[in-house]
Amino acid sequence: MWSTAALAEDVTTASATGSGGQTAQGSQGSAQASSQDAAPVEIVVTARKRKETLLDVPIAVTAISGDTIERRGLTSVKDVAQLTPGLSINSDAAGRAFISIRGVGVTLVDTVQPGVGIFLDGIYEPNTSYINNPLTDVERIEVLRGPQGTLYGKNTLGGAINVITRQPGNDFEGKVLASYAGPDNAWYAGGSLSGPIVTDVLQARIAYMHRQQDGFIPNTNLGIDANPLNTDSVNGTIRFEPVDRVVLTVNGYYDHVVGGTTPYSFVTGPTDYERNVTLNTTNYQYYKYKRANAKLEMPIDSMATNITLIAAYDERDTDTPQGDLDFSSIDIARNSGTDLLKTKSVEFRADTTLTQTLSTILGAFYSNETRHNDTTTVLFPGVLDITNRQISDTTNDTWAVFGNVFWRPDDAWELSAGLRYDRQAREALGSIVLSGTTVPVSNQSLKEDHVSPRLALTRHWSNDFMSYASIARGFRGGGFNPPTAPAAVRTYKGDNVWTYEIGSKYASPDRRISLTADIFYNDYKDYIGLNSIAPASTGGFTTVDLNTGDVTSYGAEVEASFQLTNDWSISGGASYQHARLTNSDIYTQVTGRTLSSDRLTFVPDWNFDVNTDYVVHLGDGSVTFAAGVTGKGSRLAATLNETTPTILDPYYLVNASVTYRHGGIEVSAFVDNAFQEKYFESYIEKTTLILAGLTPSDIGIVGDRRRIGVRTRITF
Repeated sequence: MWSTAALAEDVTTASATGSGGQTAQGSQGSAQASSQDAAPVEIVVTARKRKETLLDVPIAVTAISGDTIERRGLTSVKDVAQLTPGLSINSDAAGRAFISIRGVGVTLVDTVQPGVGIFLDGIYEPNTSYINNPLTDVERIEVLRGPQGTLYGKNTLGGAINVITRQPGNDFEGKVLASYAGPDNAWYAGGSLSGPIVTDVLQARIAYMHRQQDGFIPNTNLGIDANPLNTDSVNGTIRFEPVDRVVLTVNGYYDHVVGGTTPYSFVTGPTDYERNVTLNTTNYQYYKYKRANAKLEMPIDSMATNITLIAAYDERDTDTPQGDLDFSSIDIARNSGTDLLKTKSVEFRADTTLTQTLSTILGAFYSNETRHNDTTTVLFPGVLDITNRQISDTTNDTWAVFGNVFWRPDDAWELSAGLRYDRQAREALGSIVLSGTTVPVSNQSLKEDHVSPRLALTRHWSNDFMSYASIARGFRGGGFNPPTAPAAVRTYKGDNVWTYEIGSKYASPDRRISLTADIFYNDYKDYIGLNSIAPASTGGFTTVDLNTGDVTSYGAEVEASFQLTNDWSISGGASYQHARLTNSDIYTQVTGRTLSSDRLTFVPDWNFDVNTDYVVHLGDGSVTFAAGVTGKGSRLAATLNETTPTILDPYYLVNASVTYRHGGIEVSAFVDNAFQEKYFESYIEKTTLILAGLTPSDIGIVGDRRRIGVRTRITF
């Protein structure tokens, strides 16, 4: 998928100025626009729950504009991740993703709470499946690296990804998007409309997007595509301002996603890029995502306070009609079932200016999550038909209070300090029916209390250059393994990290050059990152998640953009991270096994992107020639081998496009993965299958091949 930094012509700008008086630009290269009359721009972010320029934020932030997302044909958060140093996302199913930032927060299955928080318009998404959902009418995406627990709460120990949708206004505007690429018939079409119902009082916005593709993995056993994707997404917003500065925003979305799940091919090793699979079923999953939220913003001038109150309801409904558990042409094990996750949350914040130099953000948060999973597994279907059914019901209540103080004695210095207290109470109920006989399952409970402090010192050397140092703690809540898991490993506790970071940001006065850099050190305890095979109470095996041990990671990140001329820009970013297990005694004590490597599953030591755009003016229009390359370093495959680690090779993806623009019309020809680079999206070494009594072979999912296509964007 094409990736590039957010050029100024791609950036939705905001005419706010930071408290230091400077204008700032995005750390992903918001350089001077490619036109003679372009003006300097800035990017305003809400990383600290208030509007600030990036030069005022003592956090490593990558801000990617919605225009960049649309013009480059990026369709999911997973695609946008290519633009962010230190962020790693892999996936093996339409509803599952493995995500980490700086090696912290790896999540291999969706029953484990995310280690990187996903937020939609500032509202927490309780699972990583949203990573693969379509991006519809997005204003920008902010990726915050490092623990964000003080303001964003639990499960942000690696960082936070905040997807911010476009809001309605007084101007009538519309947009149409379309794209087609082959050879796998990948296409999307959609658009948005926005405008006033009552000027200055009531506005509305609605957007729709359809996306589908055949994918590049055939199921030769059934003669179908094993990894297709078909999505429909609707997003609507109403903004009501009955009196000046009192704003009520109501938003809702609905996503319907159909896609392949775990289409693993049998391979002979990490350089065997076999694409054919031999599953006995379609192995498709069906997802329905629903969300409604309301946000009230209101000033209390007598107290110099801005009040924000947010309430939200989120639902993910999963249906698996037929799943193949053994990945082979021999029909050994199938499963079917439903999975329903519901989340209700409410947050209150008060942003108060106490004096000219001192301000605070105080707040409280509550969420309730319920999950109902009903799965039936059949061994040797049509022959022995050994059937077991497991039902799991979990609840998770989280309460939190938080406070942040910002002291700025002058334009040069700022000291910010924050503290958050979270209390998580989880319960798990379950039942198992084995060949008609009910097997008793003990109920489980887990209560955890966590404190997340953050301290940051910022020095503005000038309006264009700043440095900062910070210390922060983040945590992820613990959880439960399936009802069939042995009692000794039904529950695992949460993990946590302390992060120490130093960074600097620079933007030239004319905004033609931007440069950000940081170094960090993570001290990570009780890492939840590996799963294992355990005997199931119903016979056979089950997969369990475990606390693995302690991790240390350190590294550096850099992002830059250069506007060499009004028509030529270069931008990109890179990261190096050394993330290693330093103690895995917990894992060995529980499993009786050792690990073959101290590396973390699917976490690369480096990643980078470099992109360039060149504009040629043709009368009233222009042609933009763009090219870029992204790279990711070697990664450890998922493995339970005790002696020999399986390492996946680095890979590099080259993309290019030619775009003609005239007024509000853009037409592009593009190529993704131009040189047919082969790489693994996911990989499981054979020891896992051997322990589970399945085919003794490595299995892998190969990444997408080259796509060539056209796309258009029309705005009015």
